[in-house]
Amino acid sequence: MFVCLCNGVTSQTVTEVVSCGASTTKEVAQACGAGADCGRCRRTVQAILRSGADRTQNSR
Repeated sequence: MFVCLCNGVTSQTVTEVVSCGASTTKEVAQACGAGADCGRCRRTVQAILRSGADRTQNSR
């Protein structure tokens, strides 16, 4: 599913960026472009960031 239409970034790409260490919307934007332009996708990016943080905490 596309998260960022401006840059054509999918949820899978954002998830991969988060799993590689991005922990803020700014870091995600720098890594793949999601959220770098109009900002409409930042809430979705934040949800993916929270989901990644939840997975990390549950795996401990």
